Amino acid sequence: MKQSLRESRRWSSQAEDDLKFAKWIAKEKLFFDKGCFITQQAGEKILKACLYASGERRVLGHSLYELAQELVKLDSEAESIVDQAKMLDRFYIPTRYPNGLPGGAPFQTFGENDLQDAILSVEKIFVFCKGFLMKFKSHRE
Repeated sequence: MKQSLRESRRWSSQAEDDLKFAKWIAKEKLFFDKGCFITQQAGEKILKACLYASGERRVLGHSLYELAQELVKLDSEAESIVDQAKMLDRFYIPTRYPNGLPGGAPFQTFGENDLQDAILSVEKIFVFCKGFLMKFKSHRE
């Protein structure tokens, strides 16, 4: 369990840093496609932090929806973030690869509103996850 808590801290710290970067991108009004992807990454990492804190030794996958569903098995209140997880999953491939879109390129397709929506969604996930992580006293140390 001690190893899992240490791993949880590593993932949550990186998630926090990713969120800061996404907010900086939004403030600077630059690279909206990349900002949307970074919010997806921040969400993925904070969800993985929760699963590690709960004792998981290996947490694989990139779908926030699937990670949130795993969290629901541990805490039914996680159901409150499933919609945000699904929304952020849409930014995993299309924000990075032109062939993930029917036309255009990611930098042409994603805009300021997309990034603002992504940040609001990931912030809701963070609020839940921080509460979940507080249950693990060693996580804060």
